[in-house]
Amino acid sequence: MPWKESQSSDERLKFIAQVLSGDSTMADLCRRFGVSRKTGYKWKSRYEVGGPAALVDLSRRPHSHFHAIPESTRERLIEMRQKHPTWGARKIRARLLRLEPGPWPSASTIHRAIAAGGLVRVARKRRTVPYVQPLIEPTRPNQVWCMDFKGSFECGNGERCDTFTVTDAFSRFVLYCQVIDSLSHEAVDRICDDLMKQFGVPERIRTDNGTPFSFISGLGISKLSVKWMRLGIVHERIEPGKPMQNGRHERLHRTLKEDTASPPAPSLAEQRERFAVFQYCFNEQRPHQALLMQTPISLYNPIIRRLPHQVTEIRYDERYIVRPVRKNGTIRWKSREVFITEVLRRERIGLLPVANGAFQVYFGQMYLGILESETSTFNPNRQCLPQSQAHEQQPVFG
Repeated sequence: MPWKESQSSDERLKFIAQVLSGDSTMADLCRRFGVSRKTGYKWKSRYEVGGPAALVDLSRRPHSHFHAIPESTRERLIEMRQKHPTWGARKIRARLLRLEPGPWPSASTIHRAIAAGGLVRVARKRRTVPYVQPLIEPTRPNQVWCMDFKGSFECGNGERCDTFTVTDAFSRFVLYCQVIDSLSHEAVDRICDDLMKQFGVPERIRTDNGTPFSFISGLGISKLSVKWMRLGIVHERIEPGKPMQNGRHERLHRTLKEDTASPPAPSLAEQRERFAVFQYCFNEQRPHQALLMQTPISLYNPIIRRLPHQVTEIRYDERYIVRPVRKNGTIRWKSREVFITEVLRRERIGLLPVANGAFQVYFGQMYLGILESETSTFNPNRQCLPQSQAHEQQPVFG
């Protein structure tokens, strides 16, 4: 017969009494009370050790748990999380393994430990549209540099903070992360020159289409673009309104905001110090999941292409008709002046003959548009295509 929960201890006492009387075998008694022989022997053993009190229901909670960790380990995990509040369990574990090699718990156990300590914020799930990166995928350091402005915000005392960042796309190494006094072409140009003197000249630079990276004419050429192209640098510009095309750099900005500006520092000087500490920590301490938990500095060993003392002039092969751009942004064509863009003044452009007497206009490898020979009119390419997506027919440099 099945035992009711409220009468379980009484039934067990009756069972033990008949076992001790010796009138029936254990097998017969177990069948009569509806329990297995294993359970019968268990109750007999418990009674012999603890008497009637040992027959009451005990807690079914396990004596130990395979996820349990020592208190000292838990305190170390909490300490690391408090020091780096934006690091997840994987980064914490990878960092601890480098600092203190030993049997650290798994990432899932670490997550539970810091969550139990109230140090995990449940993030709202975002719906995102899958995107296929149209620009090149870097395979080595200094192949692609990404740069952008982090947007302005006010420090605690009301001072405005404009941040400019530059990263190596392959290693995620932060080359520059500081407050910038001006968003002008001259300010960015000085920073880029200093970085290229220190780290070498990259093969490509990826930016958005904002000032000072693109000219307002819509041709996608700025003074920076002109100089970079003369240095042999391909200027990759993402499509307007598509920040996900520079997703790695945008992700850096999110981490930068969480670590240094939530909330902002009391003053601009203290904000500068926060950026310096962040850059060191991000490059040399913070494990990166996309890098198999390695640090950026461990992968940034650039192939140095030195910044030349003098920028060379772009040359074109024999297929092109070459025209200099005047101070007012025009070229001379069939005794007429045809406006191209003032950004290219004192530069030379190449005209590649195509069908119907028209010419494709290039500056270096950048396709600028079509020159209609009969009417001497220039139809600019306003699609803002990255240089890598320009027309299939590229000029060959002499």
